[in-house]
Amino acid sequence: MLPDHKPSPNDSSPRDGERRSSAPRGPRRGGRAHVGRVVRLLVTIAVVALIVLFARRIEWGVTWAAIRTANVPILIAATLINLGSAGTKAVRWWIFLRAAGARSLGLALRATFAGLGLNNVLVANGGEAARVIFVARTAHMPSATVLATVALERLFELVGYVVLLSLSAILLELPPSLARTRPFALAALVGIGALLVYLVRRPAVTAEIAAELAEPPPSGLFHRARTYGSRFMATLGGVSTGPRFSAALALSVCGWLLQVATYQLTARAAHFPISLVATISAILAVNIGFALRATPGNVGLFQFMYAATAAAFGLDKERAVAVALLIQTQQILPITALGVALAPQFVFRRGQGRRATDPADELPYTSRDDESRAALAEKRDGPA
Repeated sequence: MLPDHKPSPNDSSPRDGERRSSAPRGPRRGGRAHVGRVVRLLVTIAVVALIVLFARRIEWGVTWAAIRTANVPILIAATLINLGSAGTKAVRWWIFLRAAGARSLGLALRATFAGLGLNNVLVANGGEAARVIFVARTAHMPSATVLATVALERLFELVGYVVLLSLSAILLELPPSLARTRPFALAALVGIGALLVYLVRRPAVTAEIAAELAEPPPSGLFHRARTYGSRFMATLGGVSTGPRFSAALALSVCGWLLQVATYQLTARAAHFPISLVATISAILAVNIGFALRATPGNVGLFQFMYAATAAAFGLDKERAVAVALLIQTQQILPITALGVALAPQFVFRRGQGRRATDPADELPYTSRDDESRAALAEKRDGPA
């Protein structure tokens, strides 16, 4: 039997070498994170200052009068259409979640509305990370797998926006600020199309990824991150198919068209004579930075962009601000309330933790809710 060996401080085993080589990376990573926080803070301060200057030039009496005289039944119809637009995001995500193992549409709906509700109160779309945690804990799935499905869902949100921007830039008379984006939109459309073709044609699991996933669970931070990335890429390749992409694209276009209807109906409720072209231009303007939010729910910046676009079409900016406030009221209050109602355990208790029996590497085929309902049905009806 070999004697026990206790490593000495001078022992240069590979693991110690990895530990020593990886030690200096912490401060650099921390420094980059600190710089990122400073940059976000500066951007937020600049945006808030811009909003304050804009708000000082608005005659708020005209704005509140337009809000008070708005047609309530039309506003309710616009609110329901906006909820339908949010529902298309949940179904689009479920297409990829189902392929990854979480077959519950209800889970996708609850997580989507909870994430959208958190986006309304957090900066920089924090709800997207939150719904990854929610589904990973509820469906017993690796977070890397869920993150891959969220990445695809967000990619098709961008695809829908780029399609709308490209078609509008080609077919409609847009303001100069948006018309200048035509070549960038077309280039982005070509680039996204090439990416989607690559994802469909790419092998689900390459030999390198399969080898990494077959290894025992790693202990080092670098190796854990590498395995996490391998699982992410394996899921990305595994759920990327032509039919799923086609369905996701159709839902994205449908969702953006529902947004056009929401904006147009809200303007009509407020007796604001905005044309369909101007409405589409306003949607493109207010969502041009949808992946980056400087304020919770984009409040303030949304009104500024909408009013600036409406003013470019010769419309009254005070009444445009009223319409923008009504649109955001529909987007924030009902969706946040639904998020709390559908997933209170996550919003208030940050979701359910993993159980000891949850698989670390295998993908489940049902969610925890599905398992609970099946268990209750078995107790009620007895074994088959």
